[in-house]
Amino acid sequence: MTVLDARALGRATLARQLLLDRADLPVLDAVSHLGGLQAQEPQEPFVGLWSRLRAFDPTALSDLLVQRHVVRTHLMRRTVHLVTSEDALAWRARHGAMLRQRVLGVYRRELDGVDLDELAAAGRAVMADEEPRSMTELARALAGRWPAPGPRALGEMLIAALLPVAQAPPRGLWRTKAGVRNVLLSSWLGREIDPPSPDGSDPVGQALVRRYLAAYGPAASADLRAWCGLAGLPAAVAAVREELVSFRDERGRELLDLPDAPRPDPDTPAPVRFLPAFDNAILGYDDRSRIVDDAHRGLSVAGERVVLVDGRVAATWTVGDDDTVLVTPLRRLSGADRTAVAEQGRELASFLSDHESDRVRVTRT
Repeated sequence: MTVLDARALGRATLARQLLLDRADLPVLDAVSHLGGLQAQEPQEPFVGLWSRLRAFDPTALSDLLVQRHVVRTHLMRRTVHLVTSEDALAWRARHGAMLRQRVLGVYRRELDGVDLDELAAAGRAVMADEEPRSMTELARALAGRWPAPGPRALGEMLIAALLPVAQAPPRGLWRTKAGVRNVLLSSWLGREIDPPSPDGSDPVGQALVRRYLAAYGPAASADLRAWCGLAGLPAAVAAVREELVSFRDERGRELLDLPDAPRPDPDTPAPVRFLPAFDNAILGYDDRSRIVDDAHRGLSVAGERVVLVDGRVAATWTVGDDDTVLVTPLRRLSGADRTAVAEQGRELASFLSDHESDRVRVTRT
């Protein structure tokens, strides 16, 4: 079985994630291909798409949110993701049990004795008027009936697990600050989420396997689980295994992939790319060594924005009060790399400031 080293896997990841060459894709198609973008920080998906799409217009993503073609919702790993409306409706039921268990992992004591199905029905009844509500407002509406858990536990269970909801605009619009206001997905999108398969098969799980490998492969089952948070996908993997090809990584793990998916030559040049906080190009794996050194593995979990140089995390970046992009290398950069980082940083500064600044500062290590 062919062994793929970290560099080969890294180049495959860049190609699948649209980071090796910026793509000429419509924004909706890019969001679909990526299986969504992690989006608890509302402005970060705009940077993620700017780094991936040629001539990206941020108002196009805002328009998709307003027109309800994409939604912000709790999904993979119980984190807020920006996904297509079709994916939200198709995937939400498959993630429901995982979402419940993850909230219970935090609030099990507070929610002890609460009938979750009863709580879900009561929450849906409150939200049936289609009025956008904050998590706190919904919890307070039900606190008289369930006073013991407290509003935080009630709200988290309702919004992050029991009720399929979308975060309504203006939350998530370009250069807009707005609080979270939730609406039922069924109200927002005009139909109920897709129900689980009645015959016990798992077509959604099988689709998730294929979609994950298209955007993240080659990858191990543990990587798939790290991306979606679902433990129960071995049967789905087994069901599609005959469609897939196998490799091994340097640790000896079996990696699965779609046979015709791109696996570039490891020596393919990789341009500098600026990634937003919590980018799935890093968080979408259990073993992230293909793109980040173990010493810096925690950066993305902590919400640091990173810079890829030659396909690997080599710096962090922030934006100063004067719209200057500030880059802090994690290792010594060559003169050519510093120049490439500065050039890409100037383009990012211009994008983020609506062309009012092209200032960038790369600190010395």
